Amino acid sequence: MSVRNPYQSYQQNAINTASPGELTLMLYNGCLKFIHVAKTAIAEKNIEMKNTNIQKAQKIIQELMVTLNPELEVSKSMMPLYDYVYRRLVEANIKSDVAILEEVEEFVTDFRDTWKQVIQINRQKQYAEGGQV
Repeated sequence: MSVRNPYQSYQQNAINTASPGELTLMLYNGCLKFIHVAKTAIAEKNIEMKNTNIQKAQKIIQELMVTLNPELEVSKSMMPLYDYVYRRLVEANIKSDVAILEEVEEFVTDFRDTWKQVIQINRQKQYAEGGQV
């Protein structure tokens, strides 16, 4: 029987109990973390760490693309943005270009900050309507 790291247990519990909105927020935060690590790896000339972390960021963007509801107008607007970010991540990986990663980081930060506001507005509405938070 293996004893799990308490932090890992906490993280897994947070994921298992998160709402879909909170999971999306976690994806954005994870993507930003991987971009940051990739930028550090480029500075340190660590090609393997750069590649691994950019690919992780790409996988998150792919997941965000797959989860879009194509029937919603906002999804139709987000898909080309996600596609652009994904293509820029590929280019940043090929060129080891920190400037491209910084551009992508700005996009993902904007997505994350907007999503955070959406979650807060929805919580306020639920609270005002007497629903569960």
